[in-house]
Amino acid sequence: MFPLVSIIMGSTSDLPVMEKACQFFEEMEIPFEVNALSAHRTPAEVSEFARNAQGRGIKVIIAGAGMAAALPGVIAAETPIPVIGVPIKGSCLEGLDATLAILQMPPGIPVATVAINGAQNAAILAMQILAQSDDALMQKLVVYKTGLKKKIVKANEDLSKLEYKFKC
Repeated sequence: MFPLVSIIMGSTSDLPVMEKACQFFEEMEIPFEVNALSAHRTPAEVSEFARNAQGRGIKVIIAGAGMAAALPGVIAAETPIPVIGVPIKGSCLEGLDATLAILQMPPGIPVATVAINGAQNAAILAMQILAQSDDALMQKLVVYKTGLKKKIVKANEDLSKLEYKFKC
């Protein structure tokens, strides 16, 4: 089994956020890998990873980064593979710095960007990309999204049973 998705983070301190992507792929049975690479501390390794990812069969890269958040853009600059950036909430600007850094890519170097700490949505987006050429994954995606709808329908049913004096 070879990974289809590569989850990269700038530091293992990002793992509590990025683990949501790992859990989603595990639940959906999508092969993935996880690595820590830093655009600032290990730039040569980041470059090598990005240049070799396609040859290793990687189809989507999810890159989480905080603060200056250069990692997703540096990876996107050296690979034709879709890159999804996850801004990680930091201690200074609550993740806004990372969000803006990932969003403001120059023309020709796109990085799809999800919400601050939005690793689960990054995983879902990666699955949507993969499912375009994989009917089995598309079916799993449809089932997953139907389940989301059912949770809200059930929540509303439960809310309708709440009794308050002034509830209409």
